[in-house]
Amino acid sequence: MRIRALLALTAAAASLSACATADRYDAAGDVHALLTSIRNNDRAAFDSLVDHQALKGALETRMVEEARKSGLKGGWQAAAIALAGPAADFAGSALIRPEVFRAAANYYGYTPDKPIPGRIAIASALRPAGDGRVCAAKKDGPCMLTFTREGATWRLSGFDAQAVNLQLKR
Repeated sequence: MRIRALLALTAAAASLSACATADRYDAAGDVHALLTSIRNNDRAAFDSLVDHQALKGALETRMVEEARKSGLKGGWQAAAIALAGPAADFAGSALIRPEVFRAAANYYGYTPDKPIPGRIAIASALRPAGDGRVCAAKKDGPCMLTFTREGATWRLSGFDAQAVNLQLKR
C-alpha cells in the first residue's frame, strides 16, 4: 500500500513538473516575440504581447504603497493616493513602450548586437510564478518580468520597478 501511495505521489509530482515545463516552453515563444518587438521597436507587436491594464494597475498599486509610506500630513497623503490612478495612466502611457523595456532586455543580455536566444534558452530563464503565470529572472535572481496566459497568448502582465529605474537613470 505504501509503495502505491509513493508511486501515486511521484506520478503527481512529475505531472505537475511537466505542466510547469510545458508552460515555460509555451510562454518562451511569446517572450521571444516580445523581445524581438522591443529590439525592433515594433509598437504593434509589443502592444499585442503586453497587458497594459495590468501594468498600469501595478504602477498604481506601487504609487499608493509609496504614498502610504511617505508620512505626508494634512491631507496630502490622501491626495497622493487619490491621484495615483490618473498618475498611473499617464506614467503607463509614457513608460509602457518598447524603448523603455529595452533596458530590461539589456539587463537580461538581449542587446541589439546579439541574436535573441531561441525558445529553449528562453524557457530555461523562465520559472513558474503560480496562478498560471511565469516570470523571467536571472539565475537565482528576483523576477523582473511576469507573463500571464490570456487564451493562447502569454502577455507581459507585471514587472519589477527596477526595470523602469534602469531606463530613467540613463
